[in-house]
Amino acid sequence: MTYCVALRLDSGMIFASDSRTNAGVDQIATFCKTRVYERPDDRVIVVLSSGNLGMTQGVTNILDRHIHILPKDDRPTIWNVPSMFDVATLVGEALREMVRRDGPSLSASGIDSSANLIVGGQIRGENQRLFHVYPQGNFIEASDETPYFQLGEAKYGKPILDRVLTTSTPQKEAAKCVLISFDSTIKSNISVGLPIDMLWYPRDSLRVGVQQRIREGDPYFSMVRQRWGGGLRRVFGELPDPDWME
Repeated sequence: MTYCVALRLDSGMIFASDSRTNAGVDQIATFCKTRVYERPDDRVIVVLSSGNLGMTQGVTNILDRHIHILPKDDRPTIWNVPSMFDVATLVGEALREMVRRDGPSLSASGIDSSANLIVGGQIRGENQRLFHVYPQGNFIEASDETPYFQLGEAKYGKPILDRVLTTSTPQKEAAKCVLISFDSTIKSNISVGLPIDMLWYPRDSLRVGVQQRIREGDPYFSMVRQRWGGGLRRVFGELPDPDWME
């Protein structure tokens, strides 16, 4: 399994994904689930993936094949489409192509072939946009009321995001919130683990701002998880007991 989060803030966008994959408790590996397409001053596009690893890697390979092997074709690619909506459409079409190719054989073997992707970024001439692409290839777009998407093991990290995040949350606070969300998920689910790949995109910059890989022993993440856990226990202890439990 995996855990991915993407936020669309007034000041920019934050993307984060863990890097653990597993096919059973004795088959655990590390794979990056963040793909970045950047052409400075023109576009920054980020793709996060969750689900069947073969399917999601197939999607990114289809996108890359359109770019590198068929550069003279008139077909749309990530580098020439005019909007993020068109990018999400390309990703959805690539996912459907993988489902048509590999879905029947995987299903016949009892293997879950489903995959979800988050696609976000900005293309010159339009605002930053964020989409969740479903296993069927269709997608929805983030809004001011719902400024973030999660993939994978979402339930453990969702409460902190819902309580803290709005579109006006400053980027440093939002990054801290995302890391607490990851800590809560890692604490409760063995299928999610470090390293965490994080990316900050400043709005209208058309350039990647910061990329950071957070590994085991990272000083800031270690401090956050220790103080967050201690703070929860302290607040819990300060709450009055229910008097009806006498």
